[in-house]
Amino acid sequence: MKVSASFLNSKNIPLDLVKLNETDVDYIHVDIMDGKFVKNKTMPFREMRHIYQYTSKRLDVHLMVENPSEYIPLYAELNTECITFHVEVEEDILKDLELIKQYSIKCGLAINPDTKASALIPYLPYLDQILIMSVVPGEGGQEFIEGTERKIHEVRALLDSYHLSAVINVDGGINDLVKDKCQEADILTAGSYIIRSGDFQEKISSLR
Repeated sequence: MKVSASFLNSKNIPLDLVKLNETDVDYIHVDIMDGKFVKNKTMPFREMRHIYQYTSKRLDVHLMVENPSEYIPLYAELNTECITFHVEVEEDILKDLELIKQYSIKCGLAINPDTKASALIPYLPYLDQILIMSVVPGEGGQEFIEGTERKIHEVRALLDSYHLSAVINVDGGINDLVKDKCQEADILTAGSYIIRSGDFQEKISSLR
């Protein structure tokens, strides 16, 4: 199991990024919120673009925004492995996925807890990653929504039925007690469980 670490709830982002860089975490999960698609808002790109000064880890960028097309060119400039936005946006999803691909970056779609897995079907052939939200997006520190394992299974079944190889990433309330409910996933994204601990590596290792 790969692990992506979110610093959304960090009290000292530069310090925590440096500490994460010293672990074997696979990705740094970068949450971007515009205050519209979700109620909260994260730091602007003019600040986020300095992330390379604190970590050399590849970035797993999660756009919780109404207009992904405005953000994709910005975050494509960074050390980004994958850019994911939400299937619930009203923009032209295929056009935005193609825009990400133009930068030779992997593309993904995120799906909210109350959205049916079938919403992903039209886009499955284009995806490198599917990010299953196991909390309502927009705020860190929430508890894993029971029943998310069913959606993970549904998405895995969809991918298998179409013989596709997109990875499944699960984000929200992830800790060592719920990881067994996510065994059909490929990546676990954890924030508070890692960032609020005294030993980042120990927590990361417990999720593998």
